[in-house]
Amino acid sequence: MTEIFDNIRRLYRFYTPANELADYVEFFSESSAEDTYRHVADNRFTIRMFPSWTPTCYINLGAPYQMDVGDNRYLIRKDTDVLLLRNSIVERINLPSDHIFTIKFYPGGLEAILGVSQVQFVDQVVRLETVLPADLIQRMKRLQAFDERIELLESFLLSQYGGWKKMDHYRTIVTDTIGTFAANGLVLSPSQLADRTFVTSKTINRYFHRVIGTSPKQYLSQVRARTALSRYVSDMNQFSPYEYGYYDMSHFYKDVVKFTGQTLKQNVGK
Repeated sequence: MTEIFDNIRRLYRFYTPANELADYVEFFSESSAEDTYRHVADNRFTIRMFPSWTPTCYINLGAPYQMDVGDNRYLIRKDTDVLLLRNSIVERINLPSDHIFTIKFYPGGLEAILGVSQVQFVDQVVRLETVLPADLIQRMKRLQAFDERIELLESFLLSQYGGWKKMDHYRTIVTDTIGTFAANGLVLSPSQLADRTFVTSKTINRYFHRVIGTSPKQYLSQVRARTALSRYVSDMNQFSPYEYGYYDMSHFYKDVVKFTGQTLKQNVGK
């Protein structure tokens, strides 16, 4: 299964924060054995996810599994929990025995709540104890229900957020830049965005590297490709590449290949 092209969300339960965490945590999720069996039965399959620059925690509640991050393969043992930045393509090899709880932060969210810069995790898969207390992880694993795990982790993150409430200047500029990009149809260049936020292009570039770990050009081009591709898959007959700043469909196709490493023909209408 492939993110965007396939509805991988149907295999999970989701919870989206509606409190102070909403700007920093995209969601909590947990794989559902019932939903997975309903859609794939006992078949072994993979889930392929594209770059998003979103720090993501994987807490293993089940059996060992394998994960490919970029060109490297990792065996995630039963007692191992990991954090990765998702700055490259991630592919997880799934088994019916999998049971994984996920916390997905927005870019910069890890730093806003826990004071931990995500930049150090570029191209890395690290033990989750790097950012979350080991005893918290173990307490969470002993709980039986999804709602109970949500309550424990949300309470912890809110308590930590209180210590980092002071808005960071770098993060504020980056967040405002991303918001301006989205509000203007995903078409403004980094230099145009710099003008809108009253800073120089050099400053915008430095801030993106400081907060996210990549240039504004690379990050925003991936945002545009992800958004446009999602729209195309949902209703290709109503899709217009011009609404997303592409010159024509050929320009859009090339961006899809650059972003996913695959062609539309390989995935749409198969």
